[in-house]
Amino acid sequence: MPMESVLRYIEANQDRYIEELKQFLRIPSISTAIKHRPDMDHCAQFVHEELRRIGIPRVETFSTNGHPIVYGECLEGPEKPTVLFYGHYDIQPVDPLELWTTGPFEPTIRNGELYARGAADDKGPVWMHFKAVEAHLKARGSLPVNLKFLIEGEEEIGSTHLDEFIQNHRDLLKADVALISDTAMFNRNLPAISYGLRGLAYFQLDLKGSNRDLHSGSFGGAVINPNFALAQIILSIKNTDGQILIPGFYDDVLSISKQETKKLSQLPFDEENFQRDLDVPELFGEKGYSTIERLWCRPTLEINGMYGGFIGEGAKTVIPAQASAKISMRLVPNQDPDRIADLFEAHLRRITPASVKLKLTRMQGGKPWVTSTDQPSMQIASCAFKKGFGKTPAFIRQGGSIPVVATFRETLGLSTVLMGVGLPDENAHAPNEKLDLGNFQNGIVTSAYFFQEFANIEK
Repeated sequence: MPMESVLRYIEANQDRYIEELKQFLRIPSISTAIKHRPDMDHCAQFVHEELRRIGIPRVETFSTNGHPIVYGECLEGPEKPTVLFYGHYDIQPVDPLELWTTGPFEPTIRNGELYARGAADDKGPVWMHFKAVEAHLKARGSLPVNLKFLIEGEEEIGSTHLDEFIQNHRDLLKADVALISDTAMFNRNLPAISYGLRGLAYFQLDLKGSNRDLHSGSFGGAVINPNFALAQIILSIKNTDGQILIPGFYDDVLSISKQETKKLSQLPFDEENFQRDLDVPELFGEKGYSTIERLWCRPTLEINGMYGGFIGEGAKTVIPAQASAKISMRLVPNQDPDRIADLFEAHLRRITPASVKLKLTRMQGGKPWVTSTDQPSMQIASCAFKKGFGKTPAFIRQGGSIPVVATFRETLGLSTVLMGVGLPDENAHAPNEKLDLGNFQNGIVTSAYFFQEFANIEK
C-alpha cells in the first residue's frame, strides 16, 4: 500500500519536524512593523529554501510592493487533479511582551504544546503540510496529485497585495481545489472542517479638538473634550442589546436556515465552560441568537482600542487635543465590506459634533464566505481527518476572516477546503500562542491522506 511507507516516514521523523519548525518560529516575521522588513525577507527565503529542500522542483519568490510571495509547484501530470495550498509566513506583533511566560521567539515545549508567536497562526499549519508533502516525495518518490504552493507575507495586515497577484497570475494558479489550514478545531477532542467565514471592515477613527492639550481648569467648559466626543460616537453605533445602530447595516445579512440552526444546536458546545474559560461574569451578544450563532453567523462591531489624554500614574488635569479608536466589523454573507464601510463612514460623519475634526482611515477589509458541505472535496477532507485523528470531524463555521477564500472563488473559480488543527485556546494574536503537538502530528498524517484521497476525485 502506497500510504504505508509515507506513514512510516512521518513516524520516524517526528522529532526532526518539531526542531525544524522551531527554526521557522525563531524568525520574527512581523509584517506590520517596518523594522522587521529584513526579517520578512529572511522568512520568505527560509520558506523558499525549505520547499526546494523537500523536493519541490519549481520554487519562485515574487516581489510585491509589500512583502514577498513564495510560489512552488510539483506537477506530476495533466491527468492528475491539482491542489493549491495557501498559507502565510507573517505573524502578529507580540505585545504585551511581559505577559509571555517564555520569549515569543524562543520556541518552548510545555505539556505537549509548543509555545511561540506563529506556532498556531500560521507557521505550524504551513509546516504541517510541508512535512506531509516531504513524506510523499521521500518515501514514494512522487506526489499523488499536482500541488501548488502560495505562501504570502501580508495576511496579518489584510493581504494588501495578494488579490492583485492572484489576478495577474490566474494561469499559474489554476487548480481544482484550494486547501488552507488557518482555522481551528471545534474543541480539543473534535476536529472540524469549516464551511463559513466572516468578512471584515476595519477603521481607525481620529478626533481632533484643540491644537494642543489644555489645562482642564483654565479651558474646561469652553471647548469639547475629544474623549467625551469619542464616547458619544461609540454609544451611537451599538446599543445595550448588542445591536448595531448604523442605518442599513443589516440590510443584506443572509439569515441562516432552520436546518443549519438545528445542526449548530447539536454541536457539543458547553456554554458554561466557555464562560468559565473566559472568566467573564456573563456572556453578551446580540439578543435572539445563541452564542454559536453570534460567534459564526451574525455580524459584529467591536472597539479594538481607544486612546487619548493622560493615562499615566497619578493625576494630570488635562483636556486632550486628540482621541482615537480602532473599530472592526465582522461581516456575514451577503454583506459587502465596501458598502458597510460607506455606511459606517456616512453615519459617523452625520453624528460627529461640529466642535471636533473627524478623520476616518479605512484599513483592512475582506469578504465573508460560505459553501456547501456536500461537495466531494469536503467529503475527502472528512475522510482524511477520520484517518488522521481517528474521529469524524464536525462541519462548522468560523468567526474569523480569511479574505483570500472569497478571492479564490471569484477570481480562480475554486472551492476551498479549510482543514485547520488549531484549538480555541491556542492564544493566536495573544501572548503565549501555542500549538498542540499531538494535533500537529495528526495533522501531518491527515494532510498526507488528503493528497492521497484527492487523487481519485473526478476532474
